Amino acid sequence: MLKTPIARGVALATLGATLAIPSMAQAAFFEDTKASLELRNFYFNRDYRQDNSATSTTFQSKQDEWAQGFLLRVESGYTEGPVGFGVDALGLLGVKLDSGGSGVDRRTGTGLLPVGASGAPDDYSELGLTAKAKISKSVLKVGTLQLKNPAIATSDSRLLPAAMRGAQLVSNEIDGLTLDLGYIDQINDRNSTNYEDMGVNTAGKGITGITNVESDEFVYLGGTYKVTKDLSASYYYSNLEEFYKQHALNLVHVLPISEGQSLKTDLRYQRSTDDGNTNVDNKAFGAMVTYSLSGHSFGLGYQKMSGDTGFAYVGGNIDPFLVNYVQIGDFAQADEKSWQARYDFNFASIGIPGLTFMTRYLSGEDFGANGDGKEWERDTDIGYTFQEGALKNLNLKWRNATFRSNGAGNDMDENRLIVSYTIPLM
Repeated sequence: MLKTPIARGVALATLGATLAIPSMAQAAFFEDTKASLELRNFYFNRDYRQDNSATSTTFQSKQDEWAQGFLLRVESGYTEGPVGFGVDALGLLGVKLDSGGSGVDRRTGTGLLPVGASGAPDDYSELGLTAKAKISKSVLKVGTLQLKNPAIATSDSRLLPAAMRGAQLVSNEIDGLTLDLGYIDQINDRNSTNYEDMGVNTAGKGITGITNVESDEFVYLGGTYKVTKDLSASYYYSNLEEFYKQHALNLVHVLPISEGQSLKTDLRYQRSTDDGNTNVDNKAFGAMVTYSLSGHSFGLGYQKMSGDTGFAYVGGNIDPFLVNYVQIGDFAQADEKSWQARYDFNFASIGIPGLTFMTRYLSGEDFGANGDGKEWERDTDIGYTFQEGALKNLNLKWRNATFRSNGAGNDMDENRLIVSYTIPLM
């Protein structure tokens, strides 16, 4: 149901542009069109390590599913003239390979597949269309959007990506300056075919005033300026109606030291306040410093929450703009302080291109009702992309994580095995 005039306009504009494009088609529209099909095979296993069987008859001991995804992406060129028009399409299909169980024996809930009353369905699919118009160096998109900026970022960490519905304008008219503004009215989670109103992530955040409240309006305005070739600065303002208002600042500096050697500094600060009847009040500071030498990278991160609540961000499948948001945890509860140590190695530096390795450890403390909460997470990623032969561009990845907490959070061990292959179609 389209509840607002803007929402109805988004839908009508998408449909109208889709129907109009063929009649306006010119050579550049077709010549610049790009299309690809990604085949993504995903196995997900999460093993809950704490024993709640004595206190809960519905406790789920694990999540374990396997699925095959098909992701069709089409990006057209633009028609010629002062205003160029185009259309993009995103076709998604997820097929169940293994799932099942019910009650305490259920294995659903991995985020790979929808969760129904009788378990996961055999398959699910959706089609997203985006109308676009280009004037000079400014592009307006209306319809299905996948966003990634300090205000909002849709997740692509499962079988299929999340998406949002709305409008976005990106302008690069001024050299070194990118302006970005958007309006979103609904979100489609990564394991769903339905667009829904939005809420706020509440896990351990202490946010109140959100019972039976949903929002069909998220707006943001921001920009990134390239101060020098080594320094960029960003500012974004966003508002999830009825939930929160947020200011986000980001500075990224890369200091070249010598050939193959650099020091990167990433500083982030966000101030979130209430909107509607919520109690949102949070200051989030994060810093990540990474030293790179040849194929090695060594990173140290620090993140601190202050204020009456934890960090506020759109619920569902949204990645918050936090340095310590990782595979399982976001380390963003009220008053939480956390640090991170990370190491990456690219084996191309020793003659094995395509092979990469990452490991990190995070520890958080000082949160919870008595301020004695503690949690930690250890992640390891190993990936390989075939460089030649019949399997060229086939990507294999294993992601392993361990999470422990002395609070209400679940203790868990997690493994994800991902095999992906992208076929260029145009």
